[in-house]
Amino acid sequence: MIGILVALAVSWLLLFLIEKKNILVLGFLPLGKRLKQFLIGFLITGILCVFVQYLESYLKSSTWILNNEITNGIILKSFWWDFNSVLTEELIFRGALLYILIQKNGSKKGILISAIAFGIYHWFSYGVLGNVMAMILVFIGTGLMGYAWAWAFSKTKSIMLPFGLHLGWNFIYNTIFSKGPLGELVLIPKGGNELTDWASLLNFISGLVLVPILVLIYVKFFVKNEAEIKTTVD
Repeated sequence: MIGILVALAVSWLLLFLIEKKNILVLGFLPLGKRLKQFLIGFLITGILCVFVQYLESYLKSSTWILNNEITNGIILKSFWWDFNSVLTEELIFRGALLYILIQKNGSKKGILISAIAFGIYHWFSYGVLGNVMAMILVFIGTGLMGYAWAWAFSKTKSIMLPFGLHLGWNFIYNTIFSKGPLGELVLIPKGGNELTDWASLLNFISGLVLVPILVLIYVKFFVKNEAEIKTTVD
C-alpha cells in the first residue's frame, strides 16, 4: 500500500511539474467506463492464462487439484498482494512517465521506451541477471507484453485497461495456479513428467510469445483511440 501511495505522489508531482496536469490525466474517469475497460482486460488475460496453464498440464500429463487448506481469507489476501504489486508497476511503467514520454516524443517512441524498460526491469524481478539466455527470453516475453499494455494506455488514454490486463494475468497465474512467490494457493499441480525440449519450447512460445501477440491483436483491432480528457492545472 505504501508503494502505491508513493507512486501516486511521485506521479502527481511529475505531471504537475512537467505537464501542468493532475493525476486524473491517467484516465481514472469516467468511472463506469474505466471499470468496464478494467474488467474486460482482466477477463482477456485471465482466460489466456488458464489456457496456458492447461496446455502446460497437458504437455506434462499432470492435473490440477484444489488445495484443501485454502480459505476465502487467504484468497483475498493474495488478491490484495497481486493488486498492490500490479498497480504499483502500472503507475511506474504505464503511468505518469509513459504519459510524459508520449507527450514529448510521440506514441510510438513512448510505447517502445516503456516496453524496453519493462523488459529490463524483469531481469531483476525474475532474478535472471547474468544468465544470457534467460535474459533474452524474459526480455522478449515481458517486453512484448509491456508493449501491448503501453499501447492500450496510449489508445484509451487511461491506465485502467492495462491495469486490468496486467492484474488478470497475475492473479490467475499467482493465486489460482499457485505460480507466484506466495506458495501453494487455490490449485496445486499433481503428477506429471518433465517437459521434453520441444514441449518446453511450445510451452514457452504459448506463454511468453503467443499471449502477448494475442493481446496486441486485441489492442490493435478492438480498442478504439480515445480523446484525452482535459485536466490542465490552472
